[in-house]
Amino acid sequence: MILSPGSRPENFTDYVKWERQLDRLRAKRCHRLKIRTSSSHASLARTFGIFERAVLKHPGDVNLWKVYLDFAAEAKATKRWRRIITRALRLHPRDASLWILAGRRASQNGDMERARTHFLQGCRFCASEATLWLEYARCEMQWLAKVEAKKGGKGIRRGVNVMEAIKATEATEQDGDMIKFDDSDDEEDEDDLVLPDPEAANKKMAVRVFNEEETRKLEQSPALNGAIPIAIFDIARKQQFYGPAAAESFFDLFAGFSNVSSRDQTVQHVLAVMEEAFPNSPETCSCHIRQPVIGVGVCTAEFPKALRESLARLRTAMEKCGDQKVLAQKIAAWSQSILDIEGVDVGIRTVLEHTKRSMEEKYS
Repeated sequence: MILSPGSRPENFTDYVKWERQLDRLRAKRCHRLKIRTSSSHASLARTFGIFERAVLKHPGDVNLWKVYLDFAAEAKATKRWRRIITRALRLHPRDASLWILAGRRASQNGDMERARTHFLQGCRFCASEATLWLEYARCEMQWLAKVEAKKGGKGIRRGVNVMEAIKATEATEQDGDMIKFDDSDDEEDEDDLVLPDPEAANKKMAVRVFNEEETRKLEQSPALNGAIPIAIFDIARKQQFYGPAAAESFFDLFAGFSNVSSRDQTVQHVLAVMEEAFPNSPETCSCHIRQPVIGVGVCTAEFPKALRESLARLRTAMEKCGDQKVLAQKIAAWSQSILDIEGVDVGIRTVLEHTKRSMEEKYS
């Protein structure tokens, strides 16, 4: 079927499934019969050969490339995965999902420099949709969360300076427009960068990498204070996809990172821009209403005061909003999301149920 002129991508994926099932059956029988055999490298080689034939015959099928990448990641073939994503991106530079795969893979491996390179290149090609820009901002916020965790001493080996670990995490340069992958044969992907202990072998050989001045500059780096996510949002404002809905997506994304100290700064920046550009849009009013409760636990003593401020803003926003029906739907959904949380105080639940019911009845 795959050799026939009219073969489809589904034929190749079915063949791959059959090959993988056959290899699993072989392994089970060998284990049951206690037969010592070679590893499954032969089956992996045949499967990679099937995928190579598939992408050569159907290079325009993006889903086929993604299945190929998933298999390479499952097989921990890091070097081959990088070659595959390079070929896929050269054929489909305007597909945002492929750039997201490349960027997130690099960030998960602890290589933020390479991740930023992929996202920046992808944003040049995919300027008509907000998906890639949002994922770039999400990746940067996750990096900030990881850096702040390192500041607290999490994920760092004993004897390693905290600021040295942060410096190793932060990228310094971009590689331009070229898509570059290294030729490392490492088969293991690590979430955190593990630095060697310079004092473990010989204390006399230990070298102080950063002096106090360099450490102070690093602690005051704008990148560690949310400058990169804010810059991503500011550049996204100049793209053709930008509008109230896209701005609200950035607002919701930044608001979800409770473990980043610069979250309030980024959220306030997005809201200020929205109030200036779209003061009467339901998206802006919704963000303005929800801002006081961001970062406040529903079961804490501070939540009733924050909720009171949000409800006061709700009355004002309803008067100036250009589309009250859409805003009412957003507020009803927001109220329901809080009601779904277990342990909500009875008084708060009563207020939110009344707010939700009034929004649905009055503006339905």
